[in-house]
Amino acid sequence: MIMTPTKKLEKQEINALPLKTYDGKICVINTLQDVKPSCDLLQKENILGFDTETRPAFHKGEHYSPSIIQLAGKKSVFIFQLHQVGFCNPIKQLLSNRNILKCGVAINHDLSELNMLNKFIPRCFVDLGDLARKAFIPHHGLRGLAAYFLRFRISKQAQTSNWNIKTLSKKQIIYAATDAWVGRELYLKFKKEKII
Repeated sequence: MIMTPTKKLEKQEINALPLKTYDGKICVINTLQDVKPSCDLLQKENILGFDTETRPAFHKGEHYSPSIIQLAGKKSVFIFQLHQVGFCNPIKQLLSNRNILKCGVAINHDLSELNMLNKFIPRCFVDLGDLARKAFIPHHGLRGLAAYFLRFRISKQAQTSNWNIKTLSKKQIIYAATDAWVGRELYLKFKKEKII
């Protein structure tokens, strides 16, 4: 569906919206024995919100691989700590499953970084930012889209924290879960508004 261009929300308009975080069940997976049962549960989903977080690089030439993958289902969000469990087969099979839709924003970079960790074929991924561009929506990032469609704002404070630490802080866990959950919520909203 082609929409007519609409006005972009100003920064102060976004900041005036209520702050919202994911408040459902969050499972942090940091042992190999928990990977397969978690992925088996996620294989039963139809739509997953998808995101990754990477330790930020502050110096030229510095590069880090994704530290975590977040996958949001209908009732819970799973956070896989890759530096502890690796980008292993059950996760790869899930991301290659053509029967489960995975949605997020700016996912091509995430997928290419994951492919550098361990080769896999990403299937059934939807980039909400690309859909927004095609529909002439003035926002393409997760924060802007959440404000525009869901009428709340999400915090970006934990974005540049160290995602490689062994025990993630509560703030990091909520931030990571919220990003994946918002991806799923936005996809459902896009479908309702016939943008997809």
